[in-house]
Amino acid sequence: MKADHVWGMMMPGELGLRVKGDLQRRGESLGPIMSHVRSNRWTLLIRPDLPDETPFFAEMFRHNVSVVRLGGTIALPSPTDQGARFRRWIEPPRSPFRPSGMSIVASIRACRGGIGV
Repeated sequence: MKADHVWGMMMPGELGLRVKGDLQRRGESLGPIMSHVRSNRWTLLIRPDLPDETPFFAEMFRHNVSVVRLGGTIALPSPTDQGARFRRWIEPPRSPFRPSGMSIVASIRACRGGIGV
């Protein structure tokens, strides 16, 4: 899928799990989350409200987080992926809701300690 009205934030699976738990503890709604099984990375689909600033991207780089922005490609789970060997939904899309990218960034910042990123 081409990133346009929906962007993605890709991160190590362990950080993704912590972010998911942090969002749930804070009572925030989860948007779609998928796992890239072979690379052990998660992608959270977000609203495109992140700053286009070098210091922000440098910070995310230090945490091993990539942002798939306007024009980028987000690989979604395929219905033909037998046994979800490549990508699978952790939280499938259930509505058009996508969380704020800044909400995910706040959670990444809260969760970043102690996991080697």
